[in-house]
Amino acid sequence: MTYQTGFRNEFQTEVKTGILPVGQNAPQKLPEGLIAEQISGTAFTAPRANNFRTWVYRKYPSVIQGAPVQTSFPSWKTAPLPTGQTPLQLRWNPVPSLKDLSFLEGIQTYVATGDPHSFSGSAIHAYQCDRSMDCFFQNSDAEMVILPEQGSLIIFTELGKLEISPGFLGVIPRGILFRVEVQSYSRGYVCENYGQPFTLPELGPIGANGLAHSRDFETPCAFVDLKAPTDIITKFDGSFWKSERKKSPLDVYAWHGNYAPYRYHLLRFNTMGTVSVDHPDPSIYTVLTSPSSIPGTANMDFVIFPWRWLVGENTFRPPYYHRNVMSEFMGLIHGEYDAKKKGFVPGGASLHNCMQPHGPSREVFEKESTKELAPEKLENTLAFMFESQTIYRTTAEAQKTPWIQSDYLDCWKWD
Repeated sequence: MTYQTGFRNEFQTEVKTGILPVGQNAPQKLPEGLIAEQISGTAFTAPRANNFRTWVYRKYPSVIQGAPVQTSFPSWKTAPLPTGQTPLQLRWNPVPSLKDLSFLEGIQTYVATGDPHSFSGSAIHAYQCDRSMDCFFQNSDAEMVILPEQGSLIIFTELGKLEISPGFLGVIPRGILFRVEVQSYSRGYVCENYGQPFTLPELGPIGANGLAHSRDFETPCAFVDLKAPTDIITKFDGSFWKSERKKSPLDVYAWHGNYAPYRYHLLRFNTMGTVSVDHPDPSIYTVLTSPSSIPGTANMDFVIFPWRWLVGENTFRPPYYHRNVMSEFMGLIHGEYDAKKKGFVPGGASLHNCMQPHGPSREVFEKESTKELAPEKLENTLAFMFESQTIYRTTAEAQKTPWIQSDYLDCWKWD
């Protein structure tokens, strides 16, 4: 697989030299009998810096898709969910392993917030699969972030193919068709972002460098497979629809633009931290942000806690006890999370909703409050957090399934 590097660059790629038109987007006649089609990820009138669109040059237009028939994926829930959710902090074990599932069939929803109608909020799921998809999927409601925790995924999209494994994230823009192939059992996390597309956070006083570097993001090159499956599942307005396209959607011989899938290796993140005293706010670990209409307040932030040095003097180094107007959903890719040495395991998750207190376990607090401080390196750890300005609502299944831990609040065990 080959990739083009850069974050939301103006890319161009073709499977054969001479297919991309020069000087215009939609000539009267294209080579190879191809058809020009534009995919717009934002309004035509969005400011240039935030205007996302891609021109594709394909064998058949997307309109050859047949009439949709409603279908369902019972474990995949969509916002809005019922109100009256518990404020209790929650923690989940990894989902119980199931067999003979494709990526779409193996999605189980933890939480959702907001509403695709208003282009705000998100939903967060666990996925597991041991079988490749025999169809393509188009999410008209959301941009999708996929985070493997076990096993690798090969994602075939209209614009090329991505391979992601634990330690990578993959992002599929709203409306882009894709299918997932697996060689063995795989599981991980999925976030549906109903809001504005993810972008890189501003660096402010950090300066020109730091956090996630633009050049480390990778976007696929054009790829054609005219024998690929033709059935398409579309998620639209919270419902699922099945239709037949008659011809493979992997018929894009060339494309150019800035609206495309990408992947990023999380261990390339340039982590910032204190070199004197105190604990910086976790916003310093933000990889991607989906902005809201409120300046400085995100519809959704994607934050990671990777390997790093801890050198703060006279400082309680793990995450501090906290109440936050933003709602926090966390997961663990591998290793241990420094605030929870027990119970929070790879493939698991936790939820700290708006203004609900949370923090390290008593065991961690007592150890970290009394140990002799010296520079130390946190290794073999990769946790993440999706943080939102809106309150997450848990699904009924996520509140009652065997994978929930009812005894999450070990930090309550104080004399």
